[in-house]
Amino acid sequence: MSGFVRRPTEAAAIRAAARSTRPLPSVPALLAALLVANDRGDREAVTLCAHRVVRVAAPEVGEQ
Repeated sequence: MSGFVRRPTEAAAIRAAARSTRPLPSVPALLAALLVANDRGDREAVTLCAHRVVRVAAPEVGEQ
């Protein structure tokens, strides 16, 4: 098999998702998820939750 073949519907779905705004969870909900991830030892989830907390609390961070 050679390469990756994209379906036209996949490209349309990606464009639609990029145009829509998705509300982020509240800071308390994200911090609760962060604590659960930390308790379980899930380092990837801890990183994801921490980044989401920063994105919600300071939306100007990371914007270009």
